[in-house]
Amino acid sequence: MIFPLRRFLRAPGIRLPASGLWLLTSGLWLLASFPACSRETAVQRGNREQVLHRSLGSAEPATLDPQLATQAGEFNVLAALFEGLVVEDPADLHPVPGVAESWDLSPDQLTYTFHLRAGARWSNGDAVTARDFFASFRRALSPGLAAPNAPLLDLIQGAEAFRRGSTRDFAEVGLTVPDDRTLRIVLDHPSPTFLAILTHPVAFPVHLPSIAPTGPPDSRHTDWARPGKLVGNGPFNLTAWQPDQEITVEKSATYWDAATVRLKAIHFYPLDPAAEERAFRAGQLHVTDALPPAKVDAWRKDPSGALRIDPLLGTYFYRLNTLRPYLDDAKVRRALALAVDRRAIVEKLLRGGQLPASTFIPPTLAGYTPPAGLTTDFPAARKLLADAGFPGGSGLPPFELLYNTSDTHRVIAEAVQEMWRRELGVEVRLVNEENASTLAARGTGSYQILRSSWTADFADPASFLEIWTRASGNNFTGWSNVAYDSLVHQAALTPAPRARADLYRQAEALLLTGAPIIPIYHYTHVYLLAPAVQGWYPTLLDHHPYKHVWLKE
Repeated sequence: MIFPLRRFLRAPGIRLPASGLWLLTSGLWLLASFPACSRETAVQRGNREQVLHRSLGSAEPATLDPQLATQAGEFNVLAALFEGLVVEDPADLHPVPGVAESWDLSPDQLTYTFHLRAGARWSNGDAVTARDFFASFRRALSPGLAAPNAPLLDLIQGAEAFRRGSTRDFAEVGLTVPDDRTLRIVLDHPSPTFLAILTHPVAFPVHLPSIAPTGPPDSRHTDWARPGKLVGNGPFNLTAWQPDQEITVEKSATYWDAATVRLKAIHFYPLDPAAEERAFRAGQLHVTDALPPAKVDAWRKDPSGALRIDPLLGTYFYRLNTLRPYLDDAKVRRALALAVDRRAIVEKLLRGGQLPASTFIPPTLAGYTPPAGLTTDFPAARKLLADAGFPGGSGLPPFELLYNTSDTHRVIAEAVQEMWRRELGVEVRLVNEENASTLAARGTGSYQILRSSWTADFADPASFLEIWTRASGNNFTGWSNVAYDSLVHQAALTPAPRARADLYRQAEALLLTGAPIIPIYHYTHVYLLAPAVQGWYPTLLDHHPYKHVWLKE
């Protein structure tokens, strides 16, 4: 018998030693001494049957509505269930044809005409038409839905005005449907990132007829994105969702490119890093989301080559609620930012090739040079705090630092807590809550300091800097700056790459001066990957199109 993963991890008497009697890394249970007790692991069976077992990390998906999703774990499931006009190449993620088999761009680079495939189908057999995309864009931009990532679509002519409610006439938005297989999109200005944006879930089509029985299309409170109700157009269909345990998707027979898809199913599990590492050793997972820092050195020595340390365009940081007393003072915020020893965190605690983050945008982003950042400077931090009227922390009440459940988040928070106490005299209470609670606190502003992360949606400075504009649905700090917003807007309108990058550099400098965030480190993706997994490439955004993934027995 093979235990379900959660039951296996919690079963009485189950022990998972790092070394010793069980050869867990190869999935063999005392095979040499007790051949009759050999058991096929989930990974071994998955290799035979083309069933991938993947961890989503510790965050249980809050939604599988592509236009409301905001978390990486949600995106990892949605990539199996839906497909946009364009998709990502598996090796380097450049945009390639998806539901649209081709497109034309006008000479002024403002009008895209997409030609949809005749064979594109929804999972219920309906044809995927240009009208489906038109209706889905309208839903994503509707003020009632308030989709968090809808501002990504603002570069479409008239989209921002409709999203903000300045106009209620969707005919003023640059979307037209000449026929069922043709969608025309007119941009407000030329954009080098538009096709990449179309690979984001906010631009995925949704099947409006299947949403209708559950409520209005622009309602946030429908339950259509559940097994038995969700109609998708991707390479897999949603067949099961057990909250906090497992999400299962199975290969779709109606997907236009089903012949390319080799996986029969994917099982997704929400697991914290310690649990997923144990599950990997026990042969229950093909892919982990992360790896506990304490385990990195041991896995470096493992002969299987399962340890992966891939580049990743992302930043681990703390949000500061600038609407709260004391944190509404930029000097206090900058003092906290300068009193973090980032190098000690990455070298002594993480040990996975991460980079200390003095800026928000990683220095690995091609074509962009960040401004001078928030380096570690304890004397300057103490002076700023004194200039703010709180020498040695005198007069400041304790702050609360909220983080979602994770041993890694805890040890980093404890390190920062001690740095601020030792260098500034600032006391911090650490508050640990489950991911759903921290997301709720983020949305309502019910926090002072919040552990956060951001991974780029596409490889461009805009993906990092647009989220801190006043219009963004991902800001959550209360901070806004008119000059910053203007620079980001000017950069979006600027076609010359160097001039565009310079405008973004000026904007990031303002962000770091205002300090509504404290960058801690720039990610690498440190995780475990079973050697059986094929078609899985080290991409900067950690995207892995499942139609190209398969398992070698």
